[in-house]
Amino acid sequence: MEVIQTAIAGLLMIQPRVFEDERGYFFETFSLKAFEEKVGNTVFVQDNESRSRYGVLRGLHFQKPPFAQAKLVRVVKGRVLDVAVDIRKDSPTFGSHLAVELSEENKTQLFIPRGFAHGYVVLSDEAIFQYKCDNYYTPTHEGAIRWNDPALHIDWQLSPSDIILSNKDNNNPFLCDIY
Repeated sequence: MEVIQTAIAGLLMIQPRVFEDERGYFFETFSLKAFEEKVGNTVFVQDNESRSRYGVLRGLHFQKPPFAQAKLVRVVKGRVLDVAVDIRKDSPTFGSHLAVELSEENKTQLFIPRGFAHGYVVLSDEAIFQYKCDNYYTPTHEGAIRWNDPALHIDWQLSPSDIILSNKDNNNPFLCDIY
């Protein structure tokens, strides 16, 4: 696997080695040994999967300490625009974000360390999205930021009229209101 450092410290793109031939393809989606050698010691304890249709936007979510989560995310089917926002108050990139397309074609994964809000929007007719977490989901420590916070300047690549949100995500606070 190739690990690509982004402009935001700790936020990593991971490109697996894919072996393709006339039968199809094979790749290792996760190896603890390779991950520890190239990324660091992260023990994932929970795997999640969601299926969503075009325009569904999930996020921007995070878990508050002491139940913060690092995530390793990927798309099994379809295409999404995946977004991670640095919410580490002492970070020089606080409030900055990375937006990257993840798809079944590019097989790119994104490692999102603790201290980031995360969300994605579905760009294809349907997407199946999988992610590993290094801490268990704890509803009492759930946090979120509004998807269209003007301070974040996120281009979700869809018209706002195409965005489909849960009632909860439609009413998330702005970044300036979470601290």
